[in-house]
Amino acid sequence: MDDRRAVRDAYNEMAEDYFEQYTSEVRQGSLPEPVERFCACLDADDRLLSAGCGAGDAPLGAADEQGVGLDFSREQLVLARRTTEAALVQGDMTALPFADSSFDAVAALYSLIHVPLDEHRTVVDEFARVLRPGGRLLVTEGGVEWSGSNPDWLDSGTEMRWSMAGPEATREDLRALGFEVQGVWDVRDPTTEEGTKPFFLAELSGDP
Repeated sequence: MDDRRAVRDAYNEMAEDYFEQYTSEVRQGSLPEPVERFCACLDADDRLLSAGCGAGDAPLGAADEQGVGLDFSREQLVLARRTTEAALVQGDMTALPFADSSFDAVAALYSLIHVPLDEHRTVVDEFARVLRPGGRLLVTEGGVEWSGSNPDWLDSGTEMRWSMAGPEATREDLRALGFEVQGVWDVRDPTTEEGTKPFFLAELSGDP
């Protein structure tokens, strides 16, 4: 089974467990600084894409009806419908089903890290394509370059896989595809007892 299908099937299988152990904690706790900054910069009429939205995340909630949540797990989207009025779309981040310059902001929280490494730049390029010039991107990466799996993630009995490019490769991908990195924060990962992951806040160049 290829990594992408394995990740999709895992999120389908453990949808309720993930919602209870991760999504609930995020909803009840205070937002990490980069997420708070990103959400605070959304204007009332800004159109936002949450790429890999899972059962719903803070940016999608902040955008409300101006938000679009995309995920390739059908079961995650079923759960997201309980908590948001945003449009929800099943799809793949490597080929976003949206027109060029469709969004003012894109958030990809804990989702790029599940995409195979050789497709990370393709995903960032897709983010640049659907963003309007001057649009903002918030994306989570791994603290180191690492690919691997956990056969019993969150004690769910389900295997999960990750492909993390690390901060330097991510910074280079962003720069190469027209983004200016405005800040990087190490944020505690709520799915582990200890450890952090970097959040990149970047703006798409307005140059032609």
